[in-house]
Amino acid sequence: MSTPKAQELSALIRHIAGDLGCGVLLIEHNVGLVLGLCEHIVVLDSGAIIEEGPPAAIRDSEKVRHAYMGTAANTDLPVLEVME
Repeated sequence: MSTPKAQELSALIRHIAGDLGCGVLLIEHNVGLVLGLCEHIVVLDSGAIIEEGPPAAIRDSEKVRHAYMGTAANTDLPVLEVME
């Protein structure tokens, strides 16, 4: 997904959640979009929950880094800058 499309989707989800006052379940592989949009994240690997929490905890998780990047290196995960 391109950055402009991710920003559009983020704005739409924020609009829906704000107007309806409800939570939104987002299943997405765009890490930047998820980290920039979500307040609570559940990370799955092969169908099992490996980490759960706020974006900062997910960004700092060695389990997530290993599962998705194949390394425990201190590599920064991207965060999508979202337009409100």
